[in-house]
Amino acid sequence: MSTKLVVAIFIGVLSVGIASQSALAQPETLRHEDEAEHAPPSDPWEPFNQKMFWFNLRLDEYVLRPVATGYSKVVPEPARQSVGRFLKNLGVVERFANNLLQGKFPGAGQEIGRFAINTTLGGVGLFDVADMWFGLKESPEDFGQTLAVYGVASGPYLMLPFYGPSTVRDTVGMAVDGAMNPMNYFLSTVELIAVRSGLTITNAVNSRSLNLQLFEDVDRYAVDLYGAVQDGYLQRREKAIEE
Repeated sequence: MSTKLVVAIFIGVLSVGIASQSALAQPETLRHEDEAEHAPPSDPWEPFNQKMFWFNLRLDEYVLRPVATGYSKVVPEPARQSVGRFLKNLGVVERFANNLLQGKFPGAGQEIGRFAINTTLGGVGLFDVADMWFGLKESPEDFGQTLAVYGVASGPYLMLPFYGPSTVRDTVGMAVDGAMNPMNYFLSTVELIAVRSGLTITNAVNSRSLNLQLFEDVDRYAVDLYGAVQDGYLQRREKAIEE
């Protein structure tokens, strides 16, 4: 399961609490207007999505969280944060290309500068010295956002096994981003599968180890956990596209 589900559940749970408080404070007429503006998302594949959602949660409960817990006891948090930065540094090609495709040329330049600085002075990306020393911020653009910029609709909501919440547009974007990775063109099929699987698993375990308390008592706060995750993910994506 990817870190998207971790982030989506966190945002979803927060949004449920905030929405509940706002609903109590608003007059009834305003609540009706707000409900009209926030129509339910397109979810024609809800039966499949529900099954994949609970599969991902069970995968987290029985596999990812226990492994991440053991990992966190062995590896100190600063080291785990460095691993996260190293893995993020590897995604420079996708971020650079999508900044260019969206016409965000300063962002594309910053991505190249960040990669060069962090790979050399930052110990192959273990430390974000580009930000700390030079103020170069990350420009996290992906092809799903690029498609949105070009007017492509998001399509139905889609819960992916292992990877978490998505939409048709974001799933296509994820596939295209994966195809941009230079490893595709320098490694054999067997080597590519092994390397990418290792990186994906490492990223999932490392990210989960940094968010061990995230799912604790989550059912207490969200009456509809599936809907909360869906809303949280879609809101986060909408905000990322607007920015």
